[in-house]
Amino acid sequence: MRIAHVSDCYLPRTGGIETQVRGLALAQAARGEEPRVITATPGAGLQRTGADVVDGIVVERLAARIPGDLPVHPRTRAGVRAILEASPADVAHVHVGAVSPFAWGALRALAELRVPTVVTVHSMWGPLSRGGYRAARALLTRPGVALSAVSEVAAGPVGAALGVRVGVLPNAIDPAAWRQSMPVPRMPGLLRVVTVARLAPRKRVSALLRAVGRAQVLLGPDVRVETTIIGDGPQRGAAERTARRLGVDARFTGRLPLEGIREVFAASDVFAQASVLESFGIAALEARTFGLPVVARSQAGTGEFIHDGVEGLLASDDEGLGASLALLGRNPALGARLAAHNVTVPPEQTWAHACDRASALYAAASA
Repeated sequence: MRIAHVSDCYLPRTGGIETQVRGLALAQAARGEEPRVITATPGAGLQRTGADVVDGIVVERLAARIPGDLPVHPRTRAGVRAILEASPADVAHVHVGAVSPFAWGALRALAELRVPTVVTVHSMWGPLSRGGYRAARALLTRPGVALSAVSEVAAGPVGAALGVRVGVLPNAIDPAAWRQSMPVPRMPGLLRVVTVARLAPRKRVSALLRAVGRAQVLLGPDVRVETTIIGDGPQRGAAERTARRLGVDARFTGRLPLEGIREVFAASDVFAQASVLESFGIAALEARTFGLPVVARSQAGTGEFIHDGVEGLLASDDEGLGASLALLGRNPALGARLAAHNVTVPPEQTWAHACDRASALYAAASA
């Protein structure tokens, strides 16, 4: 099957959507499909038009000269139409976030060409996003379009805004890159907390630090809490100030490669996150696959692969987040049980599973 993935952003930019589009395309190619990517992101050397090959996948670029190389093109509709007329696709797979101007232009071209189309929403729709997407209802609900989101939590607002059924195409990882054979051994009198996140407001890292501070108060002097924060972003300074003000023992590493993250995981007892706008939570899935118990808010997409008392602990509010961390601090046996489950039971969110779900959506769009 000739599959045209459409994404505003793609490699060499790196981020959640870019990583998932790349992983799905590679997995589909390994199955004998013919995936390619159409994007508004310039290539290496700022290549703005034409095709190049990245990781064996053909990438068609349609990038304009815009300050900051934003993924916007004034002639997206015509450009995407020309690409697909020259090299047709059996199905298109459009990946959208909260704001995806390139994807919208591409959807208009796909409607004109009557290409069966799957749309996957990778973000949580807030009021502004819902209003914008509702205005594009005709494009998203026409015959030949199958709508999906990366989690049930993300699918809910989409279905409510558009009044249609929305399927789920979960994000995926390669478990072999994260699994280990034994749980991380616990050190007496110490709870080592880790998180991986872009330090932006929606990730609520300062809220996580406040929860860690509450856990330390609940635990008292018998158990010391150490926190490692992997990642960078505009809120790093604010988070560092929060840690100092609260007296939280926090180490900020900046961004780390996969091996660096694994090294920190191997010296940690629990992965925690405070975000409630996480449409999926890929870092939490990686930590769970590594064998770490996960403590998270129940409102996020993380709750679809972290079940309370099985892979980790879920809290309905920030106070509960701190209490859950304290519970693990004073109850090493609970942490050991959760870790043993995570090490021995692999997650279902694999690339093989994602390929199967995508194929079902392609069939629905083509029916």
